[in-house]
Amino acid sequence: MIEGMNHFTITAENREQTLGFYVGLLGLRDGPRPELGFPGAWLYAGDRAVLHIYWDRPMPEPRTGVIDHLAFSARGLKAVKARFDESGLHYELRQQVGAGTWQLFCHDPNGAKVELDFEPSETL
Repeated sequence: MIEGMNHFTITAENREQTLGFYVGLLGLRDGPRPELGFPGAWLYAGDRAVLHIYWDRPMPEPRTGVIDHLAFSARGLKAVKARFDESGLHYELRQQVGAGTWQLFCHDPNGAKVELDFEPSETL
């Protein structure tokens, strides 16, 4: 019945910092969004809106809720690592034992844990 993940939705406190992280640092694109009656954004990977953001909602308590993290497939490990190093944002990079997948973990400006997964064949 389920064919795949459609999108994630997060609540954000600071619009500029949040867009700076997801658009400026991670490379998603701020794209078309229907008028839903409240402020927000839809961020795209290619032609698919993968991340929806609310601007007008109070932060949930506890902040992490029941979702532990958001994971994105990514490419360009060396360039992405350089962008993170330049930004000064703390991250953890490790290579998965066995599968060899590279995983970069960090937190967005709202406290959400984000994982970027890279193919094992990528190099630093």
